[in-house]
Amino acid sequence: MSIDPRHRAALAAAVALALVFTGAGAAHAKQSPPKPAKTVAVNLIAFNDFHGAIDPPTGSGGLVNGTPAGGVEYLATAVKKLRAEQKTESPHSFTVAAGDLVGATPLVSAAFHDEPTVDEMNALGLDVTSVGNHEFDEGVSELLRLQKGGCHPVDGCQDGDGFTGAKYPILAANVVSKKTGLPILLPFTIKVVDGVKIAFVGMTLEGTPGIVNPAGITNVKFLDEAQTANFYAKALKLLGIKSIVLLLHEGGQQVSTATDPNGCTGFSGAVTGIVSQLDPAYGAVVSGHTHRSYTCSLPNSAGVGTLVTSAGTNGTVLTDISLTIDKSSKKIVAAAASNIIVENGVRNPDGTWQTSAPGVFVRNPATVDPAAKAIADKYRTAVAPIANRVIGSISSDITRAATPAGESALGDVIADGMIAYTAAGGAQIALMNPGGIRSDLAFANSPGGEAPGQVTYGEVFTVQPFNNLVVTVSLTGAQLKEVLEQQFTGYLGQTTNRILQVSAGFSYSYSATLPLGSRVSALALNGVPIDPAATYRVTTNDFLANGGDGFTNLTAATDRVTAPGFDVDSLAAYLATGPVAPGPQNRITIAP
Repeated sequence: MSIDPRHRAALAAAVALALVFTGAGAAHAKQSPPKPAKTVAVNLIAFNDFHGAIDPPTGSGGLVNGTPAGGVEYLATAVKKLRAEQKTESPHSFTVAAGDLVGATPLVSAAFHDEPTVDEMNALGLDVTSVGNHEFDEGVSELLRLQKGGCHPVDGCQDGDGFTGAKYPILAANVVSKKTGLPILLPFTIKVVDGVKIAFVGMTLEGTPGIVNPAGITNVKFLDEAQTANFYAKALKLLGIKSIVLLLHEGGQQVSTATDPNGCTGFSGAVTGIVSQLDPAYGAVVSGHTHRSYTCSLPNSAGVGTLVTSAGTNGTVLTDISLTIDKSSKKIVAAAASNIIVENGVRNPDGTWQTSAPGVFVRNPATVDPAAKAIADKYRTAVAPIANRVIGSISSDITRAATPAGESALGDVIADGMIAYTAAGGAQIALMNPGGIRSDLAFANSPGGEAPGQVTYGEVFTVQPFNNLVVTVSLTGAQLKEVLEQQFTGYLGQTTNRILQVSAGFSYSYSATLPLGSRVSALALNGVPIDPAATYRVTTNDFLANGGDGFTNLTAATDRVTAPGFDVDSLAAYLATGPVAPGPQNRITIAP
Protein backbone atom coordinates (compact mmCIF):
# COMPACT_ATOMS: atom_id res chain seq x y z
CA MET A 1 0.00 0.00 0.00
CA SER A 2 1.46 3.37 -1.00
CA ILE A 3 0.99 6.64 0.81
CA ASP A 4 -2.06 8.29 -0.69
CA PRO A 5 -0.90 11.50 -2.44
CA ARG A 6 -3.93 13.26 -0.97
CA HIS A 7 -2.52 12.60 2.48
CA ARG A 8 1.01 13.86 1.91
CA ALA A 9 0.18 17.43 2.92
CA ALA A 10 -1.57 16.14 6.04
CA LEU A 11 1.40 13.95 6.87
CA ALA A 12 3.69 16.91 6.43
CA ALA A 13 1.51 18.77 8.90
CA ALA A 14 1.94 15.85 11.27
CA VAL A 15 5.69 16.31 11.05
CA ALA A 16 5.31 19.88 12.28
CA LEU A 17 2.91 18.75 14.98
CA ALA A 18 5.36 16.10 16.15
CA LEU A 19 8.12 18.67 16.36
CA VAL A 20 5.97 20.82 18.60
CA PHE A 21 5.10 17.95 20.94
CA THR A 22 8.59 16.43 21.06
CA GLY A 23 10.18 19.78 21.68
CA ALA A 24 12.89 19.37 19.06
CA GLY A 25 14.99 22.48 19.16
CA ALA A 26 12.86 23.97 21.94
CA ALA A 27 14.37 25.69 24.94
CA HIS A 28 13.67 22.75 27.25
CA ALA A 29 15.60 20.26 25.08
CA LYS A 30 18.74 19.84 27.13
CA GLN A 31 21.98 19.56 25.20
CA SER A 32 25.25 18.29 26.55
CA PRO A 33 28.12 20.82 26.50
CA PRO A 34 30.22 20.74 23.33
CA LYS A 35 32.97 18.15 23.42
CA PRO A 36 35.99 17.69 21.24
CA ALA A 37 34.96 14.14 20.40
CA LYS A 38 34.01 13.59 16.76
CA THR A 39 31.39 10.99 17.64
CA VAL A 40 28.73 10.56 20.29
CA ALA A 41 27.68 7.24 21.79
CA VAL A 42 23.98 6.53 22.30
CA ASN A 43 22.69 3.45 24.08
CA LEU A 44 19.23 1.91 23.80
CA ILE A 45 17.46 -0.64 25.97
CA ALA A 46 14.82 -2.32 23.82
CA PHE A 47 12.01 -4.82 24.24
CA ASN A 48 8.76 -5.71 22.51
CA ASP A 49 5.54 -7.71 22.86
CA PHE A 50 5.34 -7.32 26.64
CA HIS A 51 1.61 -8.20 26.59
CA GLY A 52 0.93 -7.04 30.13
CA ALA A 53 3.20 -9.64 31.75
CA ILE A 54 2.75 -8.30 35.27
CA ASP A 55 3.35 -11.82 36.59
CA PRO A 56 6.11 -14.07 35.25
CA PRO A 57 4.81 -16.12 32.32
CA THR A 58 4.37 -19.83 32.91
CA GLY A 59 4.97 -22.89 30.75
CA SER A 60 7.13 -22.73 27.65
CA GLY A 61 6.33 -19.02 27.26
CA GLY A 62 8.31 -18.31 30.42
CA LEU A 63 11.48 -20.11 29.34
CA VAL A 64 14.37 -18.91 27.19
CA ASN A 65 16.65 -21.84 26.42
CA GLY A 66 15.51 -23.51 29.64
CA THR A 67 16.00 -20.34 31.72
CA PRO A 68 12.93 -19.07 33.60
CA ALA A 69 12.47 -15.45 32.59
CA GLY A 70 10.10 -12.51 32.33
CA GLY A 71 7.52 -10.66 34.38
CA VAL A 72 7.49 -6.93 35.09
CA GLU A 73 9.19 -7.02 38.50
CA TYR A 74 12.21 -8.72 36.95
CA LEU A 75 12.09 -6.72 33.73
CA ALA A 76 12.20 -3.46 35.69
CA THR A 77 15.22 -4.65 37.65
CA ALA A 78 17.02 -5.70 34.48
CA VAL A 79 16.22 -2.40 32.73
CA LYS A 80 17.49 -0.30 35.62
CA LYS A 81 20.64 -2.40 36.00
CA LEU A 82 21.42 -2.18 32.29
CA ARG A 83 20.64 1.55 32.24
CA ALA A 84 23.18 2.12 35.02
CA GLU A 85 25.77 0.05 33.18
CA GLN A 86 25.18 1.92 29.94
CA LYS A 87 25.55 5.30 31.60
CA THR A 88 29.07 4.41 32.70
CA GLU A 89 29.85 4.34 28.97
CA SER A 90 27.68 7.26 27.83
CA PRO A 91 25.15 9.58 29.50
CA HIS A 92 22.76 9.02 26.63
CA SER A 93 20.57 5.97 27.32
CA PHE A 94 16.98 5.58 26.10
CA THR A 95 14.51 2.80 26.82
CA VAL A 96 12.41 1.95 23.77
CA ALA A 97 9.83 -0.63 22.74
CA ALA A 98 8.29 -1.96 19.54
CA GLY A 99 4.61 -2.42 20.29
CA ASP A 100 2.15 -4.89 21.81
CA LEU A 101 2.90 -3.72 25.32
CA VAL A 102 -0.83 -4.01 25.99
CA GLY A 103 -3.48 -6.33 24.58
CA ALA A 104 -3.62 -10.13 24.88
CA THR A 105 -2.83 -9.54 28.54
CA PRO A 106 -3.44 -11.64 31.67
CA LEU A 107 -6.38 -10.79 33.90
CA VAL A 108 -4.34 -8.68 36.37
CA SER A 109 -3.83 -6.13 33.58
CA ALA A 110 -6.82 -6.79 31.32
CA ALA A 111 -9.40 -6.44 34.11
CA PHE A 112 -8.36 -2.79 34.38
CA HIS A 113 -8.16 -2.17 30.63
CA ASP A 114 -4.35 -2.43 30.76
CA GLU A 115 -3.91 0.62 32.96
CA PRO A 116 -1.61 -1.49 35.21
CA THR A 117 0.75 -2.09 32.31
CA VAL A 118 0.87 1.60 31.44
CA ASP A 119 1.55 2.42 35.11
CA GLU A 120 4.38 -0.14 35.11
CA MET A 121 5.92 1.26 31.94
CA ASN A 122 5.76 4.78 33.39
CA ALA A 123 7.54 3.59 36.54
CA LEU A 124 10.11 1.63 34.54
CA GLY A 125 11.08 4.79 32.69
CA LEU A 126 10.07 3.86 29.16
CA ASP A 127 10.96 6.70 26.80
CA VAL A 128 9.03 5.74 23.68
CA THR A 129 7.22 2.85 22.02
CA SER A 130 5.62 2.14 18.70
CA VAL A 131 2.05 1.04 18.44
CA GLY A 132 1.44 -2.66 17.75
CA ASN A 133 -1.55 -4.56 16.45
CA HIS A 134 -2.72 -5.49 19.96
CA GLU A 135 -2.91 -1.84 20.97
CA PHE A 136 -6.04 -1.87 18.78
CA ASP A 137 -7.74 -4.79 20.55
CA GLU A 138 -10.23 -2.42 22.21
CA GLY A 139 -10.32 -0.01 19.29
CA VAL A 140 -8.82 3.35 18.39
CA SER A 141 -10.64 5.35 21.07
CA GLU A 142 -9.29 3.15 23.85
CA LEU A 143 -5.76 3.42 22.47
CA LEU A 144 -6.04 7.20 22.54
CA ARG A 145 -7.24 7.02 26.16
CA LEU A 146 -4.21 4.96 27.15
CA GLN A 147 -1.99 7.67 25.69
CA LYS A 148 -3.85 10.72 26.98
CA GLY A 149 -5.34 9.41 30.24
CA GLY A 150 -8.80 9.62 31.74
CA CYS A 151 -11.17 7.07 33.18
CA HIS A 152 -12.64 4.30 31.06
CA PRO A 153 -15.93 5.46 29.51
CA VAL A 154 -17.86 2.44 30.79
CA ASP A 155 -15.98 1.04 33.80
CA GLY A 156 -14.56 4.29 35.09
CA CYS A 157 -11.33 4.33 37.12
CA GLN A 158 -11.65 0.97 38.82
CA ASP A 159 -8.57 1.38 41.00
CA GLY A 160 -10.02 4.52 42.59
CA ASP A 161 -7.11 6.87 41.94
CA GLY A 162 -7.59 8.07 38.37
CA PHE A 163 -5.49 7.37 35.30
CA THR A 164 -3.03 9.86 33.85
CA GLY A 165 -2.13 7.88 30.73
CA ALA A 166 1.24 6.97 29.27
CA LYS A 167 4.06 9.40 30.06
CA TYR A 168 5.86 8.09 26.96
CA PRO A 169 4.73 8.70 23.37
CA ILE A 170 3.06 5.81 21.56
CA LEU A 171 4.10 6.34 17.94
CA ALA A 172 1.80 5.48 15.03
CA ALA A 173 3.35 6.90 11.87
CA ASN A 174 1.48 4.60 9.50
CA VAL A 175 -1.96 4.67 11.18
CA VAL A 176 -3.91 7.59 9.76
CA SER A 177 -7.43 8.88 10.15
CA LYS A 178 -9.58 8.19 7.10
CA LYS A 179 -11.18 11.59 7.60
CA THR A 180 -8.11 13.80 7.98
CA GLY A 181 -5.24 11.70 6.66
CA LEU A 182 -3.25 12.57 9.80
CA PRO A 183 -1.60 9.97 12.03
CA ILE A 184 -3.82 9.27 15.02
CA LEU A 185 -0.81 9.62 17.33
CA LEU A 186 2.63 11.19 16.95
CA PRO A 187 4.63 9.65 14.09
CA PHE A 188 8.02 10.23 15.70
CA THR A 189 9.82 11.73 18.64
CA ILE A 190 13.25 13.39 18.84
CA LYS A 191 16.02 13.30 21.42
CA VAL A 192 19.05 15.60 21.49
CA VAL A 193 22.48 14.21 22.42
CA ASP A 194 25.59 16.37 22.45
CA GLY A 195 23.92 18.79 20.06
CA VAL A 196 22.94 16.04 17.61
CA LYS A 197 19.30 15.09 17.12
CA ILE A 198 18.23 11.44 16.90
CA ALA A 199 14.69 10.58 15.82
CA PHE A 200 12.57 7.55 16.66
CA VAL A 201 9.87 6.70 14.11
CA GLY A 202 7.28 4.14 15.22
CA MET A 203 4.66 2.05 13.44
CA THR A 204 2.79 -1.23 13.34
CA LEU A 205 2.49 -3.73 10.54
CA GLU A 206 0.34 -2.76 7.57
CA GLY A 207 -1.52 -6.05 7.98
CA THR A 208 -2.98 -5.05 11.36
CA PRO A 209 -6.57 -4.91 10.02
CA GLY A 210 -6.44 -8.64 9.31
CA ILE A 211 -5.49 -9.61 12.86
CA VAL A 212 -7.61 -7.34 15.06
CA ASN A 213 -11.34 -7.08 15.38
CA PRO A 214 -12.44 -4.96 12.40
CA ALA A 215 -15.15 -3.26 14.46
CA GLY A 216 -12.65 -1.12 16.39
CA ILE A 217 -10.66 0.29 13.48
CA THR A 218 -13.26 1.40 10.97
CA ASN A 219 -12.08 5.02 11.05
CA VAL A 220 -8.36 4.47 10.36
CA LYS A 221 -6.14 3.31 7.54
CA PHE A 222 -2.86 1.38 7.87
CA LEU A 223 -0.15 2.43 5.41
CA ASP A 224 2.80 0.60 3.89
CA GLU A 225 5.60 0.35 6.44
CA ALA A 226 8.62 1.02 4.21
CA GLN A 227 7.04 3.84 2.23
CA THR A 228 5.86 5.55 5.40
CA ALA A 229 9.25 5.16 7.06
CA ASN A 230 11.00 6.62 4.01
CA PHE A 231 8.57 9.53 3.85
CA TYR A 232 9.48 10.50 7.40
CA ALA A 233 13.18 9.95 6.74
CA LYS A 234 13.01 12.53 3.95
CA ALA A 235 11.04 14.95 6.11
CA LEU A 236 13.43 14.57 9.03
CA LYS A 237 16.49 15.06 6.83
CA LEU A 238 15.00 18.34 5.61
CA LEU A 239 15.08 19.34 9.26
CA GLY A 240 18.73 18.33 9.52
CA ILE A 241 18.05 15.06 11.34
CA LYS A 242 19.99 12.19 9.78
CA SER A 243 20.15 9.69 12.66
CA ILE A 244 16.92 7.68 12.85
CA VAL A 245 15.83 4.52 14.68
CA LEU A 246 12.75 2.64 13.48
CA LEU A 247 10.50 1.06 16.11
CA LEU A 248 8.63 -1.44 13.96
CA HIS A 249 5.97 -3.87 15.12
CA GLU A 250 6.78 -6.41 12.44
CA GLY A 251 9.51 -9.01 12.47
CA GLY A 252 10.93 -12.32 11.43
CA GLN A 253 12.46 -15.46 12.84
CA GLN A 254 15.48 -17.68 12.79
CA VAL A 255 15.11 -21.32 11.72
CA SER A 256 13.20 -23.38 14.28
CA THR A 257 16.32 -25.24 15.43
CA ALA A 258 18.21 -22.04 16.33
CA THR A 259 18.47 -21.37 20.07
CA ASP A 260 20.88 -18.42 20.29
CA PRO A 261 18.87 -15.27 21.17
CA ASN A 262 21.68 -13.28 19.53
CA GLY A 263 21.64 -15.33 16.36
CA CYS A 264 20.35 -14.71 12.86
CA THR A 265 20.43 -18.28 11.54
CA GLY A 266 18.38 -18.91 8.41
CA PHE A 267 16.55 -15.66 9.03
CA SER A 268 13.28 -14.95 7.20
CA GLY A 269 10.12 -12.93 7.65
CA ALA A 270 8.31 -9.77 6.63
CA VAL A 271 10.86 -7.46 8.24
CA THR A 272 13.49 -8.45 5.65
CA GLY A 273 11.44 -7.00 2.79
CA ILE A 274 10.72 -3.82 4.73
CA VAL A 275 14.36 -3.24 5.66
CA SER A 276 15.45 -3.88 2.06
CA GLN A 277 13.51 -0.74 1.07
CA LEU A 278 14.59 1.47 3.98
CA ASP A 279 16.45 4.74 3.67
CA PRO A 280 19.99 4.23 5.06
CA ALA A 281 19.32 6.99 7.60
CA TYR A 282 17.68 4.26 9.68
CA GLY A 283 20.72 3.06 11.59
CA ALA A 284 18.79 0.48 13.60
CA VAL A 285 15.42 -1.26 13.54
CA VAL A 286 13.87 -2.50 16.80
CA SER A 287 11.30 -5.04 15.64
CA GLY A 288 8.66 -7.29 17.18
CA HIS A 289 5.39 -9.14 16.51
CA THR A 290 6.85 -12.63 15.92
CA HIS A 291 7.79 -13.18 19.58
CA ARG A 292 11.29 -14.27 18.55
CA SER A 293 14.73 -13.16 19.69
CA TYR A 294 17.47 -12.23 17.23
CA THR A 295 20.11 -9.68 16.33
CA CYS A 296 20.69 -9.39 12.59
CA SER A 297 22.34 -7.23 9.96
CA LEU A 298 19.95 -6.97 7.02
CA PRO A 299 20.61 -5.07 3.79
CA ASN A 300 18.81 -1.74 3.36
CA SER A 301 17.93 0.05 0.13
CA ALA A 302 21.62 0.92 -0.40
CA GLY A 303 22.67 -2.68 0.12
CA VAL A 304 24.32 -1.78 3.43
CA GLY A 305 23.65 -3.79 6.57
CA THR A 306 21.16 -2.33 9.05
CA LEU A 307 21.00 -3.62 12.61
CA VAL A 308 17.66 -5.38 13.26
CA THR A 309 16.77 -6.68 16.73
CA SER A 310 13.94 -8.39 18.60
CA ALA A 311 13.61 -9.43 22.24
CA GLY A 312 11.11 -12.27 22.44
CA THR A 313 7.99 -11.61 24.48
CA ASN A 314 6.60 -11.11 28.01
CA GLY A 315 9.71 -9.25 29.17
CA THR A 316 11.83 -12.40 28.95
CA VAL A 317 14.63 -10.70 26.98
CA LEU A 318 16.15 -7.21 26.76
CA THR A 319 18.25 -5.85 23.91
CA ASP A 320 21.35 -3.80 24.75
CA ILE A 321 22.00 -1.57 21.71
CA SER A 322 25.01 0.69 21.14
CA LEU A 323 24.91 3.38 18.46
CA THR A 324 27.67 5.69 17.32
CA ILE A 325 26.72 9.00 15.70
CA ASP A 326 29.24 11.03 13.70
CA LYS A 327 28.86 14.61 14.93
CA SER A 328 29.95 16.04 11.60
CA SER A 329 27.68 14.07 9.27
CA LYS A 330 25.02 13.63 12.00
CA LYS A 331 24.59 10.03 10.84
CA ILE A 332 24.60 6.73 12.72
CA VAL A 333 27.91 5.20 11.62
CA ALA A 334 27.99 2.09 13.81
CA ALA A 335 25.43 -0.10 15.59
CA ALA A 336 25.75 -3.24 17.68
CA ALA A 337 23.41 -5.19 19.92
CA SER A 338 23.24 -8.04 22.41
CA ASN A 339 20.17 -9.80 23.78
CA ILE A 340 20.10 -10.44 27.54
CA ILE A 341 17.81 -12.99 29.22
CA VAL A 342 15.74 -11.48 32.08
CA GLU A 343 16.22 -14.28 34.58
CA ASN A 344 13.69 -14.62 37.39
CA GLY A 345 14.59 -17.95 38.98
CA VAL A 346 16.79 -19.32 41.76
CA ARG A 347 19.70 -21.59 40.86
CA ASN A 348 20.68 -24.72 42.74
CA PRO A 349 24.37 -25.23 43.61
CA ASP A 350 24.72 -27.43 40.52
CA GLY A 351 23.44 -24.66 38.26
CA THR A 352 19.97 -26.10 37.69
CA TRP A 353 16.85 -24.09 38.46
CA GLN A 354 14.89 -24.62 41.66
CA THR A 355 11.30 -25.82 41.24
CA SER A 356 8.49 -26.23 43.74
CA ALA A 357 6.76 -28.77 41.49
CA PRO A 358 7.53 -30.14 38.03
CA GLY A 359 7.66 -27.17 35.67
CA VAL A 360 6.94 -24.61 38.42
CA PHE A 361 9.99 -22.45 39.09
CA VAL A 362 10.91 -20.77 42.35
CA ARG A 363 11.13 -17.00 41.76
CA ASN A 364 14.06 -15.00 43.06
CA PRO A 365 12.95 -12.26 45.49
CA ALA A 366 16.40 -10.68 45.32
CA THR A 367 15.82 -9.58 41.73
CA VAL A 368 12.37 -8.07 42.23
CA ASP A 369 12.11 -4.33 41.61
CA PRO A 370 10.30 -2.75 44.61
CA ALA A 371 8.55 -0.04 42.61
CA ALA A 372 7.25 -2.52 40.04
CA LYS A 373 6.16 -4.89 42.82
CA ALA A 374 4.21 -2.17 44.60
CA ILE A 375 2.19 -1.44 41.45
CA ALA A 376 1.73 -5.12 40.66
CA ASP A 377 0.63 -5.99 44.20
CA LYS A 378 -1.96 -3.22 44.15
CA TYR A 379 -3.68 -4.75 41.15
CA ARG A 380 -3.09 -8.37 42.21
CA THR A 381 -4.92 -7.64 45.44
CA ALA A 382 -7.78 -5.97 43.60
CA VAL A 383 -8.26 -8.80 41.11
CA ALA A 384 -7.47 -11.76 43.39
CA PRO A 385 -11.08 -12.68 44.29
CA ILE A 386 -11.83 -13.11 40.59
CA ALA A 387 -8.50 -14.45 39.38
CA ASN A 388 -8.03 -17.11 42.08
CA ARG A 389 -11.52 -18.56 41.87
CA VAL A 390 -11.24 -22.24 40.91
CA ILE A 391 -13.48 -22.92 37.93
CA GLY A 392 -12.50 -26.45 36.88
CA SER A 393 -9.77 -29.01 36.57
CA ILE A 394 -7.47 -30.81 34.15
CA SER A 395 -5.86 -34.24 34.31
CA SER A 396 -2.43 -33.17 33.00
CA ASP A 397 -0.71 -30.34 31.14
CA ILE A 398 -2.70 -29.13 28.12
CA THR A 399 -0.45 -27.23 25.74
CA ARG A 400 -0.45 -25.24 22.51
CA ALA A 401 2.26 -27.46 21.00
CA ALA A 402 1.01 -28.49 17.56
CA THR A 403 1.32 -31.66 15.51
CA PRO A 404 2.90 -31.45 12.05
CA ALA A 405 -0.66 -30.90 10.80
CA GLY A 406 -1.06 -27.87 13.09
CA GLU A 407 -3.44 -29.29 15.70
CA SER A 408 -2.84 -28.72 19.41
CA ALA A 409 -4.25 -30.44 22.48
CA LEU A 410 -5.39 -27.11 23.90
CA GLY A 411 -6.92 -26.11 20.57
CA ASP A 412 -9.00 -29.29 20.67
CA VAL A 413 -10.17 -28.55 24.21
CA ILE A 414 -11.11 -24.94 23.44
CA ALA A 415 -13.08 -25.99 20.35
CA ASP A 416 -14.84 -28.71 22.35
CA GLY A 417 -15.73 -26.13 24.97
CA MET A 418 -17.20 -23.84 22.32
CA ILE A 419 -19.36 -26.58 20.83
CA ALA A 420 -20.58 -27.66 24.28
CA TYR A 421 -21.41 -24.03 25.10
CA THR A 422 -23.60 -23.63 22.01
CA ALA A 423 -24.90 -27.17 21.42
CA ALA A 424 -28.35 -26.28 22.72
CA GLY A 425 -28.59 -23.76 19.90
CA GLY A 426 -27.87 -26.38 17.28
CA ALA A 427 -24.12 -25.94 16.86
CA GLN A 428 -22.44 -28.82 15.03
CA ILE A 429 -18.85 -27.68 14.43
CA ALA A 430 -16.55 -25.24 16.23
CA LEU A 431 -13.54 -23.39 14.81
CA MET A 432 -10.84 -21.67 16.89
CA ASN A 433 -7.99 -19.52 15.61
CA PRO A 434 -4.59 -20.66 16.94
CA GLY A 435 -3.38 -17.08 17.45
CA GLY A 436 -6.11 -16.59 20.03
CA ILE A 437 -4.58 -19.25 22.30
CA ARG A 438 -2.06 -17.29 24.34
CA SER A 439 -0.81 -19.69 27.03
CA ASP A 440 -0.75 -23.33 28.14
CA LEU A 441 -2.70 -24.87 31.00
CA ALA A 442 -0.16 -26.35 33.43
CA PHE A 443 -1.26 -29.10 35.82
CA ALA A 444 1.10 -28.04 38.62
CA ASN A 445 0.61 -24.29 38.34
CA SER A 446 -1.07 -22.88 41.48
CA PRO A 447 -1.23 -19.07 41.31
CA GLY A 448 -3.83 -18.89 44.08
CA GLY A 449 -2.52 -21.80 46.15
CA GLU A 450 -5.04 -24.22 44.64
CA ALA A 451 -4.32 -27.95 44.36
CA PRO A 452 -2.44 -29.29 41.32
CA GLY A 453 -4.83 -29.87 38.45
CA GLN A 454 -7.28 -27.24 39.61
CA VAL A 455 -7.69 -24.33 37.19
CA THR A 456 -8.49 -20.77 38.18
CA TYR A 457 -10.37 -18.14 36.23
CA GLY A 458 -7.14 -16.14 35.97
CA GLU A 459 -5.38 -19.08 34.29
CA VAL A 460 -8.22 -19.51 31.81
CA PHE A 461 -8.24 -15.80 31.04
CA THR A 462 -4.50 -15.93 30.34
CA VAL A 463 -5.24 -18.61 27.73
CA GLN A 464 -8.03 -16.56 26.09
CA PRO A 465 -7.62 -12.89 27.07
CA PHE A 466 -9.51 -11.14 24.28
CA ASN A 467 -13.11 -11.17 25.55
CA ASN A 468 -14.33 -12.26 22.13
CA LEU A 469 -18.00 -13.09 21.80
CA VAL A 470 -19.06 -16.64 20.98
CA VAL A 471 -21.18 -16.70 17.83
CA THR A 472 -22.88 -19.45 15.85
CA VAL A 473 -23.44 -19.00 12.12
CA SER A 474 -24.71 -20.97 9.14
CA LEU A 475 -22.35 -22.09 6.38
CA THR A 476 -22.91 -24.44 3.51
CA GLY A 477 -20.52 -27.34 3.18
CA ALA A 478 -18.95 -25.59 0.20
CA GLN A 479 -18.49 -22.37 2.19
CA LEU A 480 -16.97 -24.31 5.09
CA LYS A 481 -14.42 -25.84 2.74
CA GLU A 482 -13.56 -22.38 1.39
CA VAL A 483 -12.98 -21.18 4.95
CA LEU A 484 -10.56 -24.05 5.53
CA GLU A 485 -8.82 -23.38 2.21
CA GLN A 486 -8.10 -19.87 3.49
CA GLN A 487 -5.82 -21.30 6.19
CA PHE A 488 -2.87 -21.20 3.80
CA THR A 489 -0.60 -18.33 2.83
CA GLY A 490 -1.52 -16.70 -0.45
CA TYR A 491 -5.12 -17.87 -0.78
CA LEU A 492 -7.61 -14.99 -1.00
CA GLY A 493 -5.31 -12.58 0.76
CA GLN A 494 -4.17 -14.83 3.60
CA THR A 495 -0.74 -13.66 4.77
CA THR A 496 0.42 -16.67 6.79
CA ASN A 497 -0.53 -20.27 7.49
CA ARG A 498 -3.16 -20.40 10.26
CA ILE A 499 -4.54 -23.86 10.99
CA LEU A 500 -7.94 -23.55 12.65
CA GLN A 501 -8.57 -25.81 15.63
CA VAL A 502 -11.73 -27.91 15.34
CA SER A 503 -14.20 -29.64 17.65
CA ALA A 504 -14.73 -33.34 18.25
CA GLY A 505 -16.62 -35.17 15.50
CA PHE A 506 -15.35 -32.90 12.72
CA SER A 507 -12.29 -33.96 10.72
CA TYR A 508 -10.50 -33.18 7.50
CA SER A 509 -7.20 -33.63 5.67
CA TYR A 510 -5.03 -31.27 3.68
CA SER A 511 -1.99 -31.33 1.45
CA ALA A 512 0.25 -28.27 1.38
CA THR A 513 1.72 -29.41 -1.93
CA LEU A 514 -1.54 -29.11 -3.86
CA PRO A 515 -2.55 -25.84 -5.57
CA LEU A 516 -4.10 -23.13 -3.39
CA GLY A 517 -7.84 -23.51 -3.22
CA SER A 518 -7.75 -27.28 -3.56
CA ARG A 519 -5.70 -28.38 -0.58
CA VAL A 520 -8.48 -29.46 1.80
CA SER A 521 -10.22 -32.82 1.44
CA ALA A 522 -12.10 -35.54 3.31
CA LEU A 523 -14.28 -33.17 5.35
CA ALA A 524 -16.53 -35.24 7.60
CA LEU A 525 -18.86 -34.76 10.56
CA ASN A 526 -19.24 -37.80 12.80
CA GLY A 527 -17.87 -39.96 9.97
CA VAL A 528 -20.34 -38.65 7.39
CA PRO A 529 -18.83 -36.68 4.48
CA ILE A 530 -19.69 -32.99 4.47
CA ASP A 531 -22.31 -32.22 1.82
CA PRO A 532 -21.32 -29.11 -0.17
CA ALA A 533 -24.99 -28.17 -0.61
CA ALA A 534 -26.10 -28.79 2.99
CA THR A 535 -26.11 -26.11 5.69
CA TYR A 536 -24.18 -26.53 8.95
CA ARG A 537 -24.22 -24.54 12.18
CA VAL A 538 -20.67 -23.45 13.01
CA THR A 539 -19.53 -21.81 16.25
CA THR A 540 -16.53 -19.50 16.42
CA ASN A 541 -15.58 -16.19 18.01
CA ASP A 542 -16.72 -12.84 16.67
CA PHE A 543 -13.12 -11.91 15.78
CA LEU A 544 -13.05 -14.72 13.21
CA ALA A 545 -16.67 -14.26 12.20
CA ASN A 546 -15.88 -10.62 11.37
CA GLY A 547 -13.10 -11.75 9.02
CA GLY A 548 -10.19 -11.55 11.47
CA ASP A 549 -6.89 -13.37 10.90
CA GLY A 550 -7.56 -13.12 7.17
CA PHE A 551 -10.58 -15.45 7.21
CA THR A 552 -12.73 -13.18 5.09
CA ASN A 553 -14.72 -16.16 3.81
CA LEU A 554 -16.39 -16.39 7.22
CA THR A 555 -18.13 -13.08 6.58
CA ALA A 556 -20.35 -14.87 4.04
CA ALA A 557 -22.04 -16.77 6.88
CA THR A 558 -25.71 -16.17 7.70
CA ASP A 559 -28.11 -16.50 10.66
CA ARG A 560 -25.62 -15.23 13.25
CA VAL A 561 -26.56 -15.87 16.89
CA THR A 562 -24.46 -14.59 19.82
CA ALA A 563 -24.18 -16.68 22.97
CA PRO A 564 -24.16 -15.09 26.44
CA GLY A 565 -20.76 -14.29 27.89
CA PHE A 566 -17.36 -14.49 26.21
CA ASP A 567 -15.08 -17.15 24.77
CA VAL A 568 -13.28 -17.44 28.11
CA ASP A 569 -16.62 -18.35 29.67
CA SER A 570 -17.15 -21.24 27.27
CA LEU A 571 -13.74 -22.68 28.17
CA ALA A 572 -14.38 -22.16 31.90
CA ALA A 573 -17.74 -23.93 31.65
CA TYR A 574 -16.14 -26.86 29.87
CA LEU A 575 -13.33 -27.21 32.41
CA ALA A 576 -15.98 -27.25 35.14
CA THR A 577 -17.00 -30.68 33.82
CA GLY A 578 -13.45 -31.94 34.44
CA PRO A 579 -10.94 -33.12 35.06
CA VAL A 580 -10.54 -32.49 31.35
CA ALA A 581 -7.85 -34.41 29.49
CA PRO A 582 -5.66 -33.02 26.70
CA GLY A 583 -7.29 -33.13 23.29
CA PRO A 584 -6.44 -36.15 21.10
CA GLN A 585 -4.88 -34.14 18.23
CA ASN A 586 -6.32 -36.55 15.64
CA ARG A 587 -8.90 -34.39 13.88
CA ILE A 588 -6.66 -32.75 11.31
CA THR A 589 -4.40 -34.93 9.20
CA ILE A 590 -1.98 -34.41 6.34
CA ALA A 591 -3.17 -36.17 3.22
CA PRO A 592 -0.76 -38.77 1.79
